[in-house]
Amino acid sequence: MFGCGINNDGLFGKTDGLIGLGRDRVSLISQASSKYGAMFSYCLPSSSSYTGYLSIGKKSVSNADFTSMVQKTDTPSFYYVNLTGLKVGGQLLKIPATVFSAGTVVDSGTVITRLPPTAYVKLRDRFRQLMKRYPSAPSLSILDTCYDLTKYQRVKIPTISFVFSNGTTLDVNFAGLVYASKLSQVCLAFAGNNRDSSIGIIGNTQQKTLQVIYDIANQKIGFGSGGCK
Repeated sequence: MFGCGINNDGLFGKTDGLIGLGRDRVSLISQASSKYGAMFSYCLPSSSSYTGYLSIGKKSVSNADFTSMVQKTDTPSFYYVNLTGLKVGGQLLKIPATVFSAGTVVDSGTVITRLPPTAYVKLRDRFRQLMKRYPSAPSLSILDTCYDLTKYQRVKIPTISFVFSNGTTLDVNFAGLVYASKLSQVCLAFAGNNRDSSIGIIGNTQQKTLQVIYDIANQKIGFGSGGCK
């Protein structure tokens, strides 16, 4: 069973509609689990020039690191993880783990990662410090750290990583570091929430090219490099 949306809006691109991959009993995954098992995975390609995949049911997994899946009673359909830290340029930022206490969800339907403002400011400031050689550009919607790269043939973008409570580290692929509307406006593809008490979101831009595995039966989520291009 599925529904059809008529008037759908969004901030980025021209994509229209969602496929239900949540834990709610009416989602595609919940409806299919009795036949295929409580597990699914996908890879979101770096651009429309490449092909990703969605696999429902058990799939052979290689080079993936897993972290615990957490469930909250007030939002039971979301896939929470225990995010505890961030790295920029290989350096762990000085952010108390309590900043992430509202919880963080992995969401393929949200484009840009949202962080608690305390964490985002730390990430943004470190990113800006490492990118100070490049001229700034106007903000783009919710993205406030942008650069004009029209005069550069090669650009060095700082690495960014998520750190989870069990020690698992997720290195964001280059395709997930910046959002480029054009060469004169290339922006850090992260944004801050209005307050630290809001739920954080790891969006689909930061998941690009990764194999993302939702092992619902064993309550864990895995991330592996090289899932697609």
